[in-house]
Amino acid sequence: MRDEQPERPVEADGTAHLFRALGKQIKVLREAAGHSQKELADRVHCSMDLVGAIERGVRTPQPDFLERVDKVLEAGGVLVAAIPDVREALSRARTRHPEWYRGYAAMEADAVELHHYCCDALHGLLQTAEHAEAVFRNHRPLLDEETVEKRIADRLDRQKVFARHPAPVISYVLEESILDRPLGGREAHETQLRRIIEVSRMRNVELQVMPTVVLEHPNLQGAFNLLIPKGQHHQIGYTESQEHPRLITEPAEARVLAERYGIMRAVALTPRKSLELIEKKLGMR
Repeated sequence: MRDEQPERPVEADGTAHLFRALGKQIKVLREAAGHSQKELADRVHCSMDLVGAIERGVRTPQPDFLERVDKVLEAGGVLVAAIPDVREALSRARTRHPEWYRGYAAMEADAVELHHYCCDALHGLLQTAEHAEAVFRNHRPLLDEETVEKRIADRLDRQKVFARHPAPVISYVLEESILDRPLGGREAHETQLRRIIEVSRMRNVELQVMPTVVLEHPNLQGAFNLLIPKGQHHQIGYTESQEHPRLITEPAEARVLAERYGIMRAVALTPRKSLELIEKKLGMR
């Protein structure tokens, strides 16, 4: 059975350091045993992508994974000995976000670069409280009142990334249709557009609009995010469809998303023209 369950949260309270250290230990043990990542993945019944991501510290090694790897690599119990600490770290993990989102949210919080393509919904970091409320109150199946309030608060709390120091490099490509959908009513929509303008004027943010009338488009496969985690130099991709997430850690796959994103930025309106378009929709021009 392939081990493809969503990764657990990698927190900033020391948990991340534990998982990075375990990843390095696994890599050293694997290379000492003369196995490639693919060979180890085949022997422990998981994907090569998972092995690579765990070795780089961007996926959480589950206890059963550590048991299998310890046995295959003849580690003498070194990895098994870490299982109690792993379990404790996972039990301390915050449950602020839905389980399927936690791993990405943790990396987003301290990433050095964040790039987002939005085609059918506004990215959470841009949403106002009124917009987020409209999103969650219209969620199906219906969420209870406590969950709605909690998710709104969590979404707004994530926006602290804009004020972080040092500031991350952030960019957006938004489909124009998103700017025309008045979620929450006309007043809430106007407030939302003003918030987008406010964010677009931040020195570390570049926001571009993809006009609906564009004749050529390199990505009709859906929204995605690209980020560079703190302490690393390669991009990671993230997609989700119908609340089914996928964290893309394989460099070749992430490069495909990066290529599409680069072409979209070349085709979209410039940041200045994008700002003028949003202001025009607000009647400011």
